[in-house]
Amino acid sequence: MAMLELGTAPDPGEGSLETAFRFFVRLVALSCLVAGLQYWARLIGFSDGGMSRFDLVPSYWQFASASLAVLLPVAAVGLWMQVSWGPVIWAVSAGAEIAMHAGLSQFFGERPLLVIAHVVVFAVYLGFRIMMFVKWRQESLKQVRSDSL
Repeated sequence: MAMLELGTAPDPGEGSLETAFRFFVRLVALSCLVAGLQYWARLIGFSDGGMSRFDLVPSYWQFASASLAVLLPVAAVGLWMQVSWGPVIWAVSAGAEIAMHAGLSQFFGERPLLVIAHVVVFAVYLGFRIMMFVKWRQESLKQVRSDSL
C-alpha cells in the first residue's frame, strides 16, 4: 500500500530529484487515467450527448477510441507503480494522439493544445531522466571499486 501514499518518506538515498520525478510521473499517471475515462465516456455515449457513441462514429474513430480507452488507463497504472512498461505504454498512447491530431487532422480534427501538452510533458520526462542519469553516473564515479585501485 505504500505506493499509493503520496506523502510517504523518500527511500534511503533518494534525493529531491527522485522525489520530484516520482511526483511528476504520478501527475502524468492521473492525467492518463482521466483521459482514459474520457475515452470510455465517449465510447459508451455518456459524453457529447451520445453522439460519439462507439456504434455511431466512423471506423477510424472506433479503432482510435477503443485503443486509447484501454491504453491510457494501463499506462496510468504502469506510471503510478513506476514499472518499466508504464512509460512505454504512455509514450505509445501519447504518440497515437499526436499522430491523430497533428498528422491525421483531416480525420480526427486539430487539437493543437493537446499536441503541445504531450510534447512538453515528454520533454520534461526526458529532462528528468537525463538529470537522473547524470546524477547516477557522477555517484558511480565517486565510488571506489576493486578494479579502480
